[in-house]
Amino acid sequence: MPLEDTKVASTSSTSGRIIAAGIVVAFCYWASSVLVTLLVAVLLAYFLDPVVNWMEDWHVPRALGSLIVVLLTIAAVLVVAWSLIERVDQFGRDWPTYRKPLHAVANYVEQKMESFEAHVSEIEPGTPEGAHLVAVAESHPVRQALLAKLSSLYEVLLAATFVPFLLFFMLAAKRQVWHATMQLFPATQRTEVKETLSDVTLVLRSYVVGTALVGLILVIASWLFFWGIGLEFPFLLALVSGLANLIPYLGVVLSWLPPLLIGLKKFNTPGPFVGIFFMLTFFHFVANNLLVPALVGWRVRLNALALTVSLLFFGFLWGGIGLLLAIPITAVIKVICDHNEALQPVGRWLSA
Repeated sequence: MPLEDTKVASTSSTSGRIIAAGIVVAFCYWASSVLVTLLVAVLLAYFLDPVVNWMEDWHVPRALGSLIVVLLTIAAVLVVAWSLIERVDQFGRDWPTYRKPLHAVANYVEQKMESFEAHVSEIEPGTPEGAHLVAVAESHPVRQALLAKLSSLYEVLLAATFVPFLLFFMLAAKRQVWHATMQLFPATQRTEVKETLSDVTLVLRSYVVGTALVGLILVIASWLFFWGIGLEFPFLLALVSGLANLIPYLGVVLSWLPPLLIGLKKFNTPGPFVGIFFMLTFFHFVANNLLVPALVGWRVRLNALALTVSLLFFGFLWGGIGLLLAIPITAVIKVICDHNEALQPVGRWLSA
């Protein structure tokens, strides 16, 4: 093939890949509700499958065992949700107690901002003579916020409706789905596909189970700490701290806010707040640097740069839930790259 034709073919191939990648990203964005629902169900299925297998070993039919596991999972979620609603209601009744210190902090910040604006207005030039000020019609932020929240609530309710059914079908028909997936590929590629899917299963199960263990340890440690210093709602605050650890880097910051807010009712000096700050930071430091590498890192081998890029990308694509799904999705991509000769350099970069 002439050199010019080779260059044209290479350019055409690169352009095709870029276009294909753009189409995939656009599809992930516009079909976010469907994909997120499916991915959440997949992760839950990997987490609950060992329980169904254990019940099957005790001669419980797989369909019945899957149904029992799904119903117990729904019951646990409802119990946590009801407890959360009660705590939020209690927090609403106690709001006057929290409002006073928050109002004082808000007034202090507002005074500083006004002072800063006054200094800036002294520096910047005034409005030129003859200039006309144009009035811009204000939008209705409250109405827009309510509409946005209603739309998000609809998507959450839609996902919550479909996840139990998807979870049951994935658990009950696991072997049939596995066999049907193998039939999608030529016979010469099925061994390689089987190995890839087996590695994906190991990675996802290790991530889900390991992360759950780390979260459980973090919840227990935080619960004992909050109970020891006498904070209200210690278990709920500990649960928030454990769930926040699912988000790398940002989790420790998110875990500070609820106990610091609840502490406004009990503490009047900065000492306890500093103690809460350092203790939660210590808990998350131990969890992320000792427990996660020991329980999760040996399977999910991603470098810090790849992890940060995946968090930025999927967080932008799907919001908060994207931050939770970024690590397992990137880990699966790495496994696929490791089993594809053409993509192995990408897999090595993800784990470098």
